[in-house]
Amino acid sequence: MVLLSVSLVATSFLAFRFSNLPVRFLYAGAASWLGILYILILASILCWIFHGLAVLFHLPLNQKILIEILIAVALMASIYGFINGGMIRTTRMSLQLPGLPSQWKDKTAVWVSDTHLGQVRNYGFAQQIAKMVQNLHPDIVFIGGDLYDGVAVDLDKVIEPFSRISAPYGIYFITGNHEEFSDNTPYLQAIRRAGIRILYNEKVDLDGLQIIGVDYRDSRNENQFKTILQKMGIDRGKPSILLKHSPFDLEVAKEEGISLQLSGHTHQGQVFLFRMITSRVYRGYDYGLKWFGDLLVYTSSGAGTWGPPMRLDTKPEIVVIKFI
Repeated sequence: MVLLSVSLVATSFLAFRFSNLPVRFLYAGAASWLGILYILILASILCWIFHGLAVLFHLPLNQKILIEILIAVALMASIYGFINGGMIRTTRMSLQLPGLPSQWKDKTAVWVSDTHLGQVRNYGFAQQIAKMVQNLHPDIVFIGGDLYDGVAVDLDKVIEPFSRISAPYGIYFITGNHEEFSDNTPYLQAIRRAGIRILYNEKVDLDGLQIIGVDYRDSRNENQFKTILQKMGIDRGKPSILLKHSPFDLEVAKEEGISLQLSGHTHQGQVFLFRMITSRVYRGYDYGLKWFGDLLVYTSSGAGTWGPPMRLDTKPEIVVIKFI
């Protein structure tokens, strides 16, 4: 138990420096144990609650049986969480943006965020996502940051499946916090080699639709984020889509006349109870399609996982947007 308690910290030092099968095995095992431990802690809390109620109301309680049941439930929940964490769903929606040119009617965009390619989810996971995206026959693809997990990995190999995605309007990427733990240059170079365009605080106009991408690090400060958008010369008479990793500072995007903001980052808490924290931190904009004044916001729960490779009470997703 002592070794397990420090296993994730210890293996993280290895994961940030080496990329090989033994390190991947150790790191994945430590991360998985962290998730199992969390569920067992919840089971322990429930055990004490039931024990307290039994004492308070003088109810008969076989503690041994109760503990066995709660441990069994915790282990089954953990297994479900691991399985659920790898079952990517497709979330579909139809959106009508004001002033959308006729060329974009019935076109399809795919939004993928938070894949966290690294020691735990690697080349095979990238293949799974790329195949799903390609089968959706998208007209344009957006990748919303945290494509990489930030640990040591063969950058070109794990992203190679994404280079095979065909989209007439192209594939566009913005950085997330995991690409910016340190120097993001190696990640950006690998992404460019894969034929993916990086929107680094810039705007492109595609047949009358403005696609805007901001860097995670540069847009964390509200004033700096506002300055970045103002320098782009956004045409308020045209529809616009802002790609921003984190759903913070929605007031700025609304004031600058953005039509739709696509975000990720939150994982919707990823596991049971943590979604209540993300909902509070991001003021209810931690997941789903919602209005913020005239600004339409969609925050994805992400396709991958961070830390424990499990999901409880949330789902991994790829988002498909049809313009109507």
